[in-house]
Amino acid sequence: MSLAVVGADYPNRRGPGRRFEIAICAPGEPVELRPEPNNPADPRAVAVYSCRGVQIGYLTAERAPLIGRDVREGRIRTIFQRAERWGATIRAAFDGAEPALPAGPIDDTGDWPPPGSDDSDWWPD
Repeated sequence: MSLAVVGADYPNRRGPGRRFEIAICAPGEPVELRPEPNNPADPRAVAVYSCRGVQIGYLTAERAPLIGRDVREGRIRTIFQRAERWGATIRAAFDGAEPALPAGPIDDTGDWPPPGSDDSDWWPD
């Protein structure tokens, strides 16, 4: 499953910026999902971190509750898929499976409009 990572334009409290970190992420690198139950904006938020421990953004608010449960239960593994104009896309696999990058050429038609826009027909997976 592909998942959108949003919030790339927000600054990190310390370390490199999110856009910079996304730019140096390589397809297939592991990424870490961290639930943030104390997040004042959304207690169901799930932050996404690169393999270097730098935050690159958040899962979308629509996906965070379900994926956050899988993270807490240890049932999900994730890798970086690619940078996008609006942030990044990651790949997820469940129940001990290894995530894999999609085969074949990348279809750029799905990277706009960004997640959360008014286009309800757009989904990253």
